[in-house]
This record gives sequence, structure tokens and C-alpha cells, in this order.
Amino acid sequence: MSSDSSEDTRAEAYAELASVGPYGVRPGHALITMVEPHPGHEYAYNRWYEDDHFIAGAMAMPWIFAGRRWVATRELRQLRYPEKSAIAQPVTAGCYITVYWLTEGRYAEHMKWTVGINKRLNRDGRVYQDRTHVFTAFQDHEATVYRDGAAGPRDFHALDHPYAGLVVEVVDAEGPERRAELLEWLRTRHLPKRLAGSPAAMVTVFRPTPLPLDRMSYVKQVEGVDTRLTLLWFLQRDPRECWEGHFTGLDEDVARSGLGRVELVAPFIPTVPGTDRYVDELR
Repeated sequence: MSSDSSEDTRAEAYAELASVGPYGVRPGHALITMVEPHPGHEYAYNRWYEDDHFIAGAMAMPWIFAGRRWVATRELRQLRYPEKSAIAQPVTAGCYITVYWLTEGRYAEHMKWTVGINKRLNRDGRVYQDRTHVFTAFQDHEATVYRDGAAGPRDFHALDHPYAGLVVEVVDAEGPERRAELLEWLRTRHLPKRLAGSPAAMVTVFRPTPLPLDRMSYVKQVEGVDTRLTLLWFLQRDPRECWEGHFTGLDEDVARSGLGRVELVAPFIPTVPGTDRYVDELR
């Protein structure tokens, strides 16, 4: 632990900060981070992330109000497509993904804290280096589409509700000028049709934002800021039980629209916090 702790935590500032700014419940922003632990470091990475980083590097920070980790076993990663992906090279890279919700309108404040805390974590030797960030970005919420209308959990419940699976879909518009049209097509036509009768209860749609210039050097700058959309499908069943028919062909649907192309469709299941379950199924 840090030897740089101080009794002066500036506690008096917290009451002042709490009295200003938005404090709603909508997930106005997300941190989505897909990571590949280096071969031979899977167990150590899993324990570091769950036992330290998930909390000290995320959940304990201001304005993150929910978070959940997901894992893709070897079997699940074999279902990914397309084979040539702009997100993951190879497309099977990225065993773990963690999603966090941030309070709407608090992105700037959170970023100031997260840059500061990550510099401190690095200085204190609390960052696990034997890993590669495959797809890590802060993203702004654009839309949520529900299968059952007003029934069931809302998007702000999604990371706490015991969903059995997650499918991450990344779509690139044909150009910056087409992204709004792509989003509208997804929101009003494609997603309602795909969700009907499916095991997915909702899809949240986000667009990436650039990382700050003083980000950590091991996290590469976000690509596709002007063209990309990230879709998170929250499933009530294990994706392996319902992959065919429900989650195959998403790339063909987008291609037929003429508005963009799918760069990744990847299924995950939730980790079991406090355990190393699934770690021996990664390779």
C-alpha cells in the first residue's frame, strides 16, 4: 500500500462539492475496458484486478456508481466475428471486459480524479503491467433500447441485475457524417427488430470520447471517435445457449443498411467475484 498517505484529506471540500452539479441516476457515460492478460499471468492479473484495481482504480472514485466484470473463455472467444477486426488483432484477444457506469454530466470531474489516482497507483506500484489494453475507452451514452418497454430493469440497473451474458458489438459508420444516421437506424429499426423475442433484455449504445493527453502511457488513444458506436447487449441467458440465430449475422444486417460495418461481436459471461472461476478456461 501507499506510504504517501496523508491525514489531510481535505474533508471540508466534500460538503461544498456535494452541493453543486448534477447527481442523477442515468448512466450518462461509461468506461468500457477490454484487456488481455499476458500468457502465464492470468491468475495474478485476475486477483490484482478484483482485489485491488476494480475498487481502488474505479469503484472508489467519484461518480462511478456501478461496475461489473465479464470474462470470455476460450470457447466463447471462438464465437467472435468478424475474423479481421479493427478492434482486436487477433479477434480472440481480450479475455476480460469491465463496464462501469458514470453519472451523467460528471465526466470531466471524474477524469480529473482518475488521471490523478492512476498516477498515484503507478507511483505506488499498484498497476499490473503484464496485460494489454485491447479496447479501452470512456464513452458517452447515446441510447438504450428495451425489449419489453417499461417492464423490467432499466439501464441504470444493468450492471447490478444478474444478467447471464453480455454481447459487445462495435460498429463503425461509413464516415463521421453518417454516424447520426447509423444511430437512428439502430435505435428505431434494427435493434427493436433484433430484440423482439430474443434473450437480450436491452441494448445500450455509446460513442467513444478521446482520452486525456495526460493518460497513462500503456493505454493507447481511442480510435474511431468520430465514427464508432459501442453496443452492449444484456442477456438473460448464457450466450452459448442462444448464439445461433440471435447473434449471428449482425454484421450482415449492418452491411445491408449501407450505413456502416461491424468490427466486433464478442460474447462474455459474468465473472464470479472473489474467485478464479473460468481462469483455467482462458487458454
